[in-house]
Amino acid sequence: MRNLITGGAGFLGSHLVETLLKKKQEVICIDNYLTGSKNNIKKWLSNPYFKEIDHDVINPINLKIDRIWHLACSASPIYYQDDPINTAKTSFIGTLNMLELAKKFNSRILLASTSEIYGNPQIHPQKEEYTGSVSTTGVRSCYEEGKRISETLCSDFKRMHNVQIRIARIFNTYGPRMRQNDGRVISNFIMQALRGEPLTIFGNGHQTRSFCYVDDLINGLERLMESDFEKPLNIGNPNECSILEVSEIIKKKINPNLKLEFKELPEDDPLKRKPDIEKAKQFLDWYPKINLDKGLGMTIEYFKNL
Repeated sequence: MRNLITGGAGFLGSHLVETLLKKKQEVICIDNYLTGSKNNIKKWLSNPYFKEIDHDVINPINLKIDRIWHLACSASPIYYQDDPINTAKTSFIGTLNMLELAKKFNSRILLASTSEIYGNPQIHPQKEEYTGSVSTTGVRSCYEEGKRISETLCSDFKRMHNVQIRIARIFNTYGPRMRQNDGRVISNFIMQALRGEPLTIFGNGHQTRSFCYVDDLINGLERLMESDFEKPLNIGNPNECSILEVSEIIKKKINPNLKLEFKELPEDDPLKRKPDIEKAKQFLDWYPKINLDKGLGMTIEYFKNL
């Protein structure tokens, strides 16, 4: 099996590279290294099954491929908001280019979409049928709307050209190889705690997220790719917890005496996020196995060893 992974040097992409290489599958990683890191893939550069190409998905590429795992696009607000026009181009033009490639070589393509397409949800938990509550003009819109048009493109290529599509709506994921300055809550808390700094809480800390450990997430993506399911599918951990609860777990593991520092909640930041994964259980026989306490422990050890 010949796999193309866009964003293959990133957090999720590098874990997927590792998983596929362990199965002796051929992997081509393309990344423009805007947020990906060469360090994430350097140990495989001499692997005969692995090839790395420095390439931006905004530009077309011609490779005969069996599977396309389209993960390219920063998922961290501080990065995707830094150049929102480029973020939108990556989602729209990058996805268009990958779909054209899939059409040309009859490849199966998996789009890494996001729970952000639900916006600040008005229903809870979020089912795949929910169409979302999203601003088209806010600071997060470049990413949220970018992923929504990506899903639309996939669906239209399926209808018009019978391209084999898989759409994973990924909820908050964490684990080793997250960037130290990623800007998301778990990496922020861990780095602040290791430096002995107060943990920054935006808003009152009662807003919720559902955090999925990266190994569980990659397993879900694999199962989706090899399934016959061609509609959007939630992949995430349904165990919801507040930001305050996350801070307490990390404090307990690193330094219980750390203070909390509260700041204003960013614009358009969702107050609740929890996936309904009944379809993933039904069609993929998938359910996350690693709980937050264990996953945070492994993630903290990774950051300690950097």
